[in-house]
Amino acid sequence: MDAKKIALAVGALFFAAVSIFIAKGMLGTAVTPTVIAAAVQPTGPQVLVATKPLPMGTILGPDSIRFQPWPKDLVDGAYYVRGQDGADPAKMQGMVVRSDISAGQPVTQGALVSPKDRGFLAAALTPGMRAVTISVGGASAVAGFVFPGDRVDIVLTQQVVNNAAQQSGPPLNTSETILRNVRVLATDQRFDNEPTPDGKTTVSNFSLVTLESTPKMAEKIAVAQKLGALSLSLRPLADTTQELEKQIAAGDITVPAGTDPKTENKMMVDLASRPQDNQTTFTTGGEVSRFASSRMPRSGPALAMGPAAPGGQLGGPVVHIARGIAVTDTPVGGK
Repeated sequence: MDAKKIALAVGALFFAAVSIFIAKGMLGTAVTPTVIAAAVQPTGPQVLVATKPLPMGTILGPDSIRFQPWPKDLVDGAYYVRGQDGADPAKMQGMVVRSDISAGQPVTQGALVSPKDRGFLAAALTPGMRAVTISVGGASAVAGFVFPGDRVDIVLTQQVVNNAAQQSGPPLNTSETILRNVRVLATDQRFDNEPTPDGKTTVSNFSLVTLESTPKMAEKIAVAQKLGALSLSLRPLADTTQELEKQIAAGDITVPAGTDPKTENKMMVDLASRPQDNQTTFTTGGEVSRFASSRMPRSGPALAMGPAAPGGQLGGPVVHIARGIAVTDTPVGGK
């Protein structure tokens, strides 16, 4: 055999061996792909569950409940099952939670009270609270854009007049925020906020608003209705949380050390849902117009008519000056 051919064959075998060695090393260090098992989707009937914690007295809204698959063997007869009568989330808006429901827990028929059921308003009240109704107009009720479940501030507008026999200056016009963060229970006799079939919210004027307050606040509201006119100031949804954070930062609210997150969150929710009658503010007419008064009207000076002039006519006014037990009358303009 030719020596040249033998050398070529040996070289080819050598390069083939080196290639096999390199390929084996690369395959040995390659990462074995991990097989991720797909999440098992639960099968079975769909039942209504709470999307968030629903404390007792909560009025159901569009984001309170949703359908979720549930194991068939664990479906109770009291659950709201999709396709059954009454299991329509849109029509269930406005119902009130009778007992606490945890997030993800199925909603039972006995845990909700319909506005048509007897005792609905009592179920909607938070324990220890009272329901009080006030009369409002179109402008004082935010043009009908207040719905059950919203939170409002109550503003008292009155005209303060000095009842003394003699007074100087015009009466004082003032407006004062007497209550904050008050929950609206109903407008007229409407407890729900059910949208129209096309998904729009119905806005209508009303003349009566039922509010949730403490017993002491209910007394204040009753007196305020006699003092002047009441109007509502609608609060944004995020405003309550911001005020709560400010109170915690200022030290007005103290969170006990070592409190677990679940208990702390529940305490924060309870504090954020309380109506408040402190930190009230007011505005007088003088802050709105330079021509209006900013002070209480005062009584005039203690003036009296002077001694009778000749002919039986009364003289000019006099000023009574008291020095200890001695009182002298000095005519105005006299010496």
